[in-house]
Amino acid sequence: MFMAEKQPRISMADINEAISRRDLARAEHMAGMLCHEHPKDIDVWLTRARIAQMRADHKSMLDMAKAAMAISPDHVQARFITAEACIHLGEIKMAAALLKDLQSDCWQDADALVRLSEAWTQCGRFEQAVTCLKRALDLEPENADIRYHYASALIAVGRLEQAETEYDRVIAINPHDYDAWYNRAGLRRQTPKNNHIDAIRALLAAPLKHPMGHVQLNYALAKELEDIGKYEESFKALKTGADARRRMLSYKVETDTKAMEAIKATFDADFFRRDHTACMSPAPIFIVGYPRSGTTLLDRILSAHSDVESLGELTDFALALTTLARAQGGKSGLIAASARLDMQALGQAYLRRAGQRACGKPYFIDKTPANFLYIGLIAKALPNAKIIHMNRHLADVGFGMYKTLFRMGYPFSYDLGDLAAYMKAKEDLMAHWRRCLPGKIIDVQYEDIVADQPGETRRVLEALGLDWDAACLEFHKNKSPSATASAAQVRQPIYKSAVGRWQHYKTGLAPLLDALEISH
Repeated sequence: MFMAEKQPRISMADINEAISRRDLARAEHMAGMLCHEHPKDIDVWLTRARIAQMRADHKSMLDMAKAAMAISPDHVQARFITAEACIHLGEIKMAAALLKDLQSDCWQDADALVRLSEAWTQCGRFEQAVTCLKRALDLEPENADIRYHYASALIAVGRLEQAETEYDRVIAINPHDYDAWYNRAGLRRQTPKNNHIDAIRALLAAPLKHPMGHVQLNYALAKELEDIGKYEESFKALKTGADARRRMLSYKVETDTKAMEAIKATFDADFFRRDHTACMSPAPIFIVGYPRSGTTLLDRILSAHSDVESLGELTDFALALTTLARAQGGKSGLIAASARLDMQALGQAYLRRAGQRACGKPYFIDKTPANFLYIGLIAKALPNAKIIHMNRHLADVGFGMYKTLFRMGYPFSYDLGDLAAYMKAKEDLMAHWRRCLPGKIIDVQYEDIVADQPGETRRVLEALGLDWDAACLEFHKNKSPSATASAAQVRQPIYKSAVGRWQHYKTGLAPLLDALEISH
């Protein structure tokens, strides 16, 4: 009689080796087998949760993390991963409850507190993030990374002077934290007597420790030179930084422009003539447009109203869409699949996610600029939702994007040719939405708000069906957090200096202006 061949034993080292090779299917297969052999081994369950996260299978991630918690309810890592899975799935209230319990258990662990702060930030709970980082800094006052995170959290809650002081300390500890130089430059208007221009130039002249340093430092230099009116030098630094950033990207603008063409072809007049069941909630107010077009300004004005709260920039509509569509074939596959969705289910999925962040006011703002891509879906899935499109002179908004070093997204903004191509495609898409949805989109012009904030605010409130609230005129006193690129600017009253700023840079911006047919 022959003996069955003995299977080789699977080890965690084998699984980790497969993970390191990004062979996630094999890693999950081996982890599942090991889990069958050792069902009470919490580390195996947590590894399976990590694999699921890498595969963007957040439902499985949560299931695996909960299985680990069932073995050891007080296990810190299991609770962290469970909370993080909840955040991915939009279960913010459940995540917040877990994080609150974790906070006391992690009070003596600086690394855990930093991780907690990141999770609180993802939940939109910036004050809790500040609390965690302040405690972590008390434990490790010379840790420049923690101090950097603390400064960034202070910006979100509007404590700008304190944030600048913290960035000063970060740079004193580690002069090569180039991102700290960039963030600090944007916190206030620099002056001829109080700036960091010479220090930035000296650092750029020395060997840098990371290629991104050339990007971040040149953007910082451009901002500070602009503040003191040295426009030609500012644009030279800006272009140096933008060119360096563009070389790091494999982005092709045609991917986005073709996607917008496909959206127009898919969501055509026939789509809008079809009958769809829908989610009738009037609660959402979507503010869309370009980044740097004034979307954050309008968000702050409207969220000062007693019946309105801002949920900030959300990915909830896009995540609800991709979860339901389960499409293959990249952007084109998603576009085709999204037109076939149950619109009521899409609206409900979005509200389940976004509602987890809301505090219970009648209306909430989702200020995500790129949601302009989904206007057709929003109009069908949430027909009672309001859609506001923020407009700004194309030269000003184009320059505004070009001179912003975005944390993520907007890869078209680092090259004037890419920027022009994207902007033309976006303008065409917005014209398409207006043709298909006459009267649905509330257009607001940034320059009109600057020229007559009371009148324009009243017009927008009326379009939203809201009563007048004088608090909207004092939006800069709005205490709610802001984590956008405009976080510093919206703490100030309206100023006019940003209108027509592009005219200082006509020569450098010529490729963009010519492509957009803007006279200069």
